[in-house]
Amino acid sequence: MDYTNYSELLGLRNDVYRRPLITALERLKLGLGWKCADVGAGSGDVAVALAELVGENGRIYAVDSNPLARDTVAKAAAKIGRSQVIAITQAGEDLRLPELIDLSYCRFLLLHVPEPQKVVTAMSAAIRDGGYVVIQEPVTSAGRIGGLPLSMPDARHPDIGAFLPQMVLNAGLELLDAWAEAPVGAGEGPVASYLETLTEVDPGDESIMLPPLVTVIAKKRA
Repeated sequence: MDYTNYSELLGLRNDVYRRPLITALERLKLGLGWKCADVGAGSGDVAVALAELVGENGRIYAVDSNPLARDTVAKAAAKIGRSQVIAITQAGEDLRLPELIDLSYCRFLLLHVPEPQKVVTAMSAAIRDGGYVVIQEPVTSAGRIGGLPLSMPDARHPDIGAFLPQMVLNAGLELLDAWAEAPVGAGEGPVASYLETLTEVDPGDESIMLPPLVTVIAKKRA
């Protein structure tokens, strides 16, 4: 199964952090029939991509605390005929699903929530024995523009990515893998466009290293 083609097809083409997500899905061999949750689903781009991978017999719970996100995800799923996407309004700390699932996933969520460990623990409780948790969060202060460090003053935990391995262990999970990737660039391109969207500042031709995104893959012991 070609995960890169699926991601491009489903609107992740310009996602500069696409590669670590594809790597994680390939390692898990995510496929038809899986039941997954995208916690902090936002606009639903990842949830819809996962729906394509799990097929009609799979199920994707797109979970977000913002009721507007539920409507956005539902419309995005309906547009491509993905009835297996179920949009739910729920905080990550209070994650409650109608069934145990195979994969619980979040990205760029824990840096904003008051108690990130509670979210990780809830994601662990939502999966079946032998199921997986995949989390992707940044180390914001390690990003650079023209050599100067980035900051994200609105984030509660801007460097939460550095703590992810210990957090999954604290949730009673087995840590299978962890790594970090940082997209880099200079001048016009997806890296500069992403940074301008994030900061509302045009970086011009400055060298850019976006914040490294830490990915952890963890498993619930059978």
